Amino acid sequence: MVSYQDLLASNALINDETGLHVAVFVGGTSGIGKFTIKALVATGLTVKIYLVGRKSSQERTQAFITEMHTLNPKAEVTWTEAEVSLLAEVKRVCEFIKSNESRIDLLFLSAGYAPFGTRQETAEGHEVVQALEYYSRMLFILQLLPLLSASPVARVISVLGGGLETTYLIDLDDLDLKKPTNFKVSRARPQYIAMNTMTLDKLASENPDVTFIHSWPGGVNTGNVRRGWDANSVVGGAFTRVVEFLTWLTGFSDDESGQRHLFESTSAAFGGHGVPWTGKAGITTTEKLAGGLFLVNNKCDCTPNAKVVARLREKGQEKLWDHTQKLLGPYL
Repeated sequence: MVSYQDLLASNALINDETGLHVAVFVGGTSGIGKFTIKALVATGLTVKIYLVGRKSSQERTQAFITEMHTLNPKAEVTWTEAEVSLLAEVKRVCEFIKSNESRIDLLFLSAGYAPFGTRQETAEGHEVVQALEYYSRMLFILQLLPLLSASPVARVISVLGGGLETTYLIDLDDLDLKKPTNFKVSRARPQYIAMNTMTLDKLASENPDVTFIHSWPGGVNTGNVRRGWDANSVVGGAFTRVVEFLTWLTGFSDDESGQRHLFESTSAAFGGHGVPWTGKAGITTTEKLAGGLFLVNNKCDCTPNAKVVARLREKGQEKLWDHTQKLLGPYL
């Protein structure tokens, strides 16, 4: 475990020489993304942040942006509207960012929620949560990879369930869980976690100059437990109250979650680039110090899950990559 005091000490060393000057946050209008933006801005860094979110979030997010400018006048937080469950919207917003920037130092992906209710599909025909937690995330990465590759400190963080991968709950013959009996939260969540890890593992091996992290945040009260339930669900209401109480009792505060993800976003513990770190170095899914995917748990420890990831890599990585390339092809 990386102690809270140690990571705070690391975060206190963040300055303009760290090299983090342009960041893109997808899912930063609430929850972990928002907490991390606040922690980043509070460092006093000269940084430009693209905060990507839905139109319905704009009004309350503008108040947050004003607060961030007051906290640190050198930080520029730019509201960037997009419905990121739609791949056409992801392409549009990426083209906008690429037209304005020559490099990106941090791509932070945290949009999504647990699909407790019935299957809901986007106008493009994809299950909403899978679109948020997998397809749009991979499209953001692939679209912005040239700008990430132009940065000497480039980092991609996908917040979902790094280290929690399994092989026995993955259905490689129904990657989108379209069979009626397949779609339920107990299948969807491990499916989307494994899909993230398999594709990020491949991208990390092919782009060794970019640090890739799949993060498991642990218990954080983001409010997303309320999403995904069918309207007026009595079970959903009761479940939400129980989970939020347990999260309050045992989980991380907003501030600690933000600081832990800021550490993941900046520390040289992961791959050697960033704020110098004298503690234990993280290792990748291939059990090396760099050139691969870091699975980072809620205590900022690397949990390579190497045997499981190796089986996933052998069993389905290329099949998933072909499927993903085919589906995302029209938007690249």
